Amino acid sequence: MKLIAGLGNPGEKYANTRHNLGFLAVERFFKDYSPVHQTEWRDEKKLRSQIAIIDWKPKHSPEAERVILVKPQTFMNNSGMAVKLVADYYKIDPSDIWIAHDDLDLPIGAFKIRFGGSAAGHKGVESVIAALGTEKFWRFRMGIGIPHGQRVDKDGKERPQTRRTVGNVEDYVLGTFGSKDRNKIREVIKTCAKAFEFGLEKGLTAAQNRFNAK
Repeated sequence: MKLIAGLGNPGEKYANTRHNLGFLAVERFFKDYSPVHQTEWRDEKKLRSQIAIIDWKPKHSPEAERVILVKPQTFMNNSGMAVKLVADYYKIDPSDIWIAHDDLDLPIGAFKIRFGGSAAGHKGVESVIAALGTEKFWRFRMGIGIPHGQRVDKDGKERPQTRRTVGNVEDYVLGTFGSKDRNKIREVIKTCAKAFEFGLEKGLTAAQNRFNAK
């Protein structure tokens, strides 16, 4: 059994913001690989999540695997609460938990699969690590870049803006994509959905070899 959670914030206000790429990726996967009449999410209030369940049937195996798709309804900074509730309810090991999320450290439209490691400042991932008590789960990272521009250091020299120096990270991640970035974002959402499929078919080590090389 696998738990695939997309991180984001619930509500129309946040629907198309940078921070909601995780929601958009699991929604895309669900729509692409399930019959249209079976693509409804159900509210599981006791699990603080919207959930969809599919039985994934690998092309080269008679055995189906149950996959729990999750959109936490606890808001980004408390994502771990929902992931932990669902994982405990379905008895899913952290190594079988896949988390899809936006990533400031990757250029807009870039995509990487990673196992373990720190949260790198992502509050949603940080919450999941704290709730599970381990960082040993899979992350599907979708790049949203950082605000472009130069900064002037104390010595008067101009240097590129970085994640550590930008002052409005929260405003940036809660903002929407500009028109020039929308095609890249559509593609990275599509790539993430394909990576879910490939991982379920071939395993995530093979998925890393395929998708991280791009």
